[in-house]
Amino acid sequence: MGKRIVFTGGSGKAGRVVVPYLLDKGHEVLNLDLVPLDHPGVNTLITDLTDPGEAMNGLSCHFGYEGFATGKGPAPVDAVVHFAAIPAILKKPDNITYATNVMSTYNVLESAMKLGIRKVIIASSETTYGVCFGEGDRDYHQFPLEEDYDNDPTDSYGLSKLVNEKTARAFAMRFGADIYALRIGNVMSPEDYDGWSSFFTDTASRKRNAWSYIDGRDLGQIVDLCVGKDGLGFQVFNAVNDTITATEPTMEFLKKYAPNTPISRELGELEAPLSNRKIREVLGFAEEHNWRKYVRV
Repeated sequence: MGKRIVFTGGSGKAGRVVVPYLLDKGHEVLNLDLVPLDHPGVNTLITDLTDPGEAMNGLSCHFGYEGFATGKGPAPVDAVVHFAAIPAILKKPDNITYATNVMSTYNVLESAMKLGIRKVIIASSETTYGVCFGEGDRDYHQFPLEEDYDNDPTDSYGLSKLVNEKTARAFAMRFGADIYALRIGNVMSPEDYDGWSSFFTDTASRKRNAWSYIDGRDLGQIVDLCVGKDGLGFQVFNAVNDTITATEPTMEFLKKYAPNTPISRELGELEAPLSNRKIREVLGFAEEHNWRKYVRV
């Protein structure tokens, strides 16, 4: 049975793929964003989530004009998916990036909890692993990158996402809620595969993404699985596809291109260095859009 979902940031790159996926699964979606989402069946409420009043109102209003016909006020919300954020460094000054991402997440979580919504999925990031937006050529502490890693981002964006994970954990513990943080990899839309040839000629360029990625359609599946899975409390999941963005076996590749990084366990033949093992085992994620279906090498 479909759920009523408030989705923040549905007009962004990931949201434009994930929201239609959720609709196709039978869910109702209200989009909270600063710009509209041009997709049939989805209303966008223009909402500044750094304002706690706007956040509270956005999570407690009708999804559309049809809601007024019931005469019973806004129907309950089953889940919140919080993707809204300044999406990277160098989009706004660092202090604005940090403050916007941290306070909007706090406001969404507090509003959801006080409204009785006990399922929230938040967008964390691969940047929490500290290399993506780090200064210079940083090495990871170890491979594979798994959810118990000692995260140490040094940039305003990655730091905001790590703080958001801690905030989510606090609210989950306080209210007995299920709040799942997705450390989302480099999001790929179908048209992005046309530019992948450089990934294989400029190997170093993919180090910041740990030679990993997430197809937006598979991210939709992950969000849907999170909405449907109750009782886990606070959890962090790497939201990435199964395999490395390289043509060589993973262990061979890492020894060649990341020789200074220890390997803590044997990786599968083509396993992504940013591993999705937990989300496959706990949520049953099964990718449908491996890059090899779309890229010739």
